[in-house]
Amino acid sequence: MPMTMTRRNALLAGAALPLVPAFAARPVLAAAEKQGAATPPFRRYALGSFEVTPLLAGTRVQEGPKEIFAANVPQEEFEAAARAAFLPTDRAQGFFTPTLVNTGSELILFDTGLAPEGILAALEAAGHAPDAVDVVVITHMHGDHIGGLMEGDRPTFAKARYVTGQVENDHWSAQGNEGYESKVRPLLDRMTFVAGGDEVAPGITAVEAFGHTPGHMAWRLESEGQALMLTADAANHYAFSLGHPDWEVRFDMDKAAAAATRRALFGRIAEERIPFIGYHMPFPAIGFVETTDDGFRFVPESYQLMLNG
Repeated sequence: MPMTMTRRNALLAGAALPLVPAFAARPVLAAAEKQGAATPPFRRYALGSFEVTPLLAGTRVQEGPKEIFAANVPQEEFEAAARAAFLPTDRAQGFFTPTLVNTGSELILFDTGLAPEGILAALEAAGHAPDAVDVVVITHMHGDHIGGLMEGDRPTFAKARYVTGQVENDHWSAQGNEGYESKVRPLLDRMTFVAGGDEVAPGITAVEAFGHTPGHMAWRLESEGQALMLTADAANHYAFSLGHPDWEVRFDMDKAAAAATRRALFGRIAEERIPFIGYHMPFPAIGFVETTDDGFRFVPESYQLMLNG
């Protein structure tokens, strides 16, 4: 005869079950090992028939950003700009981003980072050996751009030819600068010197952007109607230097000329509505700018270049 389940029967049935400790219902889980913060060391984009690959060759925390990026403005003005950009006022994060351009016939590397280790690791992650690099272009000769040129007394890119600005080389070759003497001079017999308007390859054109250094050079890439500007160190910070082009940057050798270059170069980029890669922008260092009342607003690339293919 079937039994009707009453409240009393349900209680009796429950009492007949064996007792199970409460903690047994929750299995003990091993703690997941934390891996630490990480940034992939490359991104790859299509630009017409070119492939453009920003390479993260290193990062560094910079203490005292006001003295670096806003030397000529009051502390309260700098702090207000930092708050508006949700940035701390005591530290900044520096990025060092060479760019590799595959034209289909050559691999062209723009700048080399602080040391060989950084650029070689990023190249390897992107699937390229140093001997595959055909051309190395140096935008200017500060240490964080020429640092990866040599491994001891051997060229890091053994099969490459080298390109830099004539004005830039003329300046540094006369300074007795240790970085130039150890990293650049050994390569002079394989180096070509250019001026604004010269091409390193079809569609890759030098643009004079003097001020940061005497012969600092930007480079315009153009393929199949699509364009991008490599701005090197024309702007050293996405919020401070772009937002306030007249703020003086410690590393700009001619501060007035550097400010004029920022306004002219990024004004051109904003007018053309083309992307740019800035060597010290937050990785992957690529984005757009729009004009504001005082300067420019950095707009990071989201998926615009992904739609190129």
